[in-house]
Amino acid sequence: MERALDSHTSGTEDARPTELTLIVETALGLFARKVPAALPLPAGVDPGIGAEMAAHQAAATWGLPDFVLRPVVRRVGSRQRELGDCLLLSGKRGAVVQIKSRQGRYKDDAGERSWLHSRSRKAARQAKGTVRDLHSSPAEFANGRDRPVSIHGQNHEWIGVIVLDHERIPPETVVDCSDSGLLSVALIRRDWDFLFHQLRSTTAVLDYLFRVADLPAIALGEEPRRYYELASADAAAPPGTMDGSLIGGAAEPISVPLLPQAPTGWENVGAHLAMRIVMEDLATMPFTTMSEAERLMILADVDRLPVAVRAEWGQLLLDMLDDVGLVPDDEVKWRFRRFINDMGTRHLIFGCASRFDPDIGYGFQTYTELRHHELSERSGKGPETSTVGVLLTPRSDGRQSWDTSTVRMEGNLSLTSEQLEFYRELWPR
Repeated sequence: MERALDSHTSGTEDARPTELTLIVETALGLFARKVPAALPLPAGVDPGIGAEMAAHQAAATWGLPDFVLRPVVRRVGSRQRELGDCLLLSGKRGAVVQIKSRQGRYKDDAGERSWLHSRSRKAARQAKGTVRDLHSSPAEFANGRDRPVSIHGQNHEWIGVIVLDHERIPPETVVDCSDSGLLSVALIRRDWDFLFHQLRSTTAVLDYLFRVADLPAIALGEEPRRYYELASADAAAPPGTMDGSLIGGAAEPISVPLLPQAPTGWENVGAHLAMRIVMEDLATMPFTTMSEAERLMILADVDRLPVAVRAEWGQLLLDMLDDVGLVPDDEVKWRFRRFINDMGTRHLIFGCASRFDPDIGYGFQTYTELRHHELSERSGKGPETSTVGVLLTPRSDGRQSWDTSTVRMEGNLSLTSEQLEFYRELWPR
């Protein structure tokens, strides 16, 4: 069991705190968990703009830039309205992020609390207005790779996130944004950075923000403490259950905490980096038959892999690549790892093959279609089911270690009996 016992903030008088240290009690004893200071603001720009840039950088660096959308300006009557300072979007979940930076001379604690309350409430109303506008008509944003992303508000579940850049937050300052009509959470910029650094996944950060937005508000600066308390509760929770027959064969149910107690990937940085490289491959490869919207769905489905198992999966992929690379040139070897979420609707297939050519590509397509069809039948949730297949094949030219290709399918495939018979001959259990 892990829980935060005590904390201290280091820094200098009249300056923003440099870091937070939590003393955490675990089953193995007491450990210090350091929460670094927020990323420095870029030089030479207005502090308000700099705070927005730094928040974008944290989300794009430790998450994925594909899920970070820059604001757009829309004309409403005679006025212009900016739609968010930043949007996070992964799958069906989205967050409108409003960033408020304190500038000018500081007042006493009461004056600063008044500033924090008023700016937070204003930010929550702005987030609500953006969601309302996106429901009334779609808008096109650009993500961190300068690719267009069209957003239809009704297609997503939304929260507001208020990120406060403030050097002298008075102790025990709690801001309440509940009167905006949009579920919202407020946190300081250091804690925004902490969540992305800790989880290394935009999807996981969004899930966390949705989780805490439904809880009572806490004092600004206390988000890391709450994170470790929730991580402790996750670690102590009984394992979930899943019907292993959904995947067929030698399925092994796994149950891991939603929130890791140590930074994601710390136990095997190289293996975790391998998973990030695969996601970068998916984000940058040229698509000929799929749209950019489908690319985002693929990335979101892969990013839904629990953060607690990513280093393990990364190491397995590296091992599988080594294994398939040992066979003679005239032979083909396949290795697979599959993941199905507890609802039986999100299906992820990673495969490694000893080489890549059109026949290998076709073989992987048929394998993915067959397993998707089987899951749809067993779960009875065909219309809701999606499958992403990612195939890695080793390279020997020294330019990079592997090639990455992908397929995605959803819903009922309506495979004929002849197709199923042929697929099952190709891919017997």
